[in-house]
Order: sequence, then structure tokens, then C-alpha cells
Amino acid sequence: AFFASKVEHESKHCNGKGFQRPGSSAFDRVYTANQNCGHAYPTFLAMLWCAGLLCSQAPAAFAGLMYLFVRQKYFVGYLGERTQSTPGYLFGKRIILFLFLMSVAGILNYYLVFFFGSDFEMYIKTITSAISPLLLIP
Repeated sequence: AFFASKVEHESKHCNGKGFQRPGSSAFDRVYTANQNCGHAYPTFLAMLWCAGLLCSQAPAAFAGLMYLFVRQKYFVGYLGERTQSTPGYLFGKRIILFLFLMSVAGILNYYLVFFFGSDFEMYIKTITSAISPLLLIP
């Protein structure tokens, strides 16, 4: 909602009619940042859901909240110069990687239980719970 309201505000603030406004760099930045966030959202939801379902809910929820804050930082950074959005982008990629690795660990644990009868779920939950605060390090 915040991203959409910023796009609407910049759209009204610019002088042109219609959605295409050549020469309006502020509108272009806001619109592009909104599109980038919208395109990354389905991947984030899939990774968040898989990590929470297959591995551990608490670290996945923490990573999900961190990702939402990071996307906000990316969007606000994109409103300035494009170089200001780079830390938010890289931080977001790291969180998505963490969620992906949690999903893979959950899948591997399932197959270990299925084929060998070895359950490492408690170890995986302990490791992901210990690693998730490290996401706060920039």
C-alpha cells in the first residue's frame, strides 16, 4: 500500500496526463521501484511458505519480517539515487537465500527420514534459530 500510494502521489505531482510521462525522473524512479518490488514478491512468498512449512516457522517468520523491512529500505533508497538502493537489494537477496536454504534443509530432512529413518529436525531448527539473528548484520 505504501508503494502504491507513492506511485499515485508522484503521478499526480507530475504535469503530464496519462501513465506515460517522459522526462519525469521522479515518477520513473518510483514506478520502477514499485515494479521491482512487485516482481520480487511472489518469489518471497513462495520461499517464506516453503521455509516455514518444511523447516521451522519462527526463523522463517523472522526472515520474512526482515525482508519486508529491507524492501522498504530498497524502495526508499530507489527514490534517491539508484546507488542508495543497492544495500537493500543485496540484503534482500541474502534473506531470500536464507529462506531457500531453510527449504532445502527441510526437504533433505524429509528424505533422510523417509529413506534412512534419521531425523535431524531438531538440529536443523536449532541451527536456523541460531543463524537467523545473523541476518541483522548488514
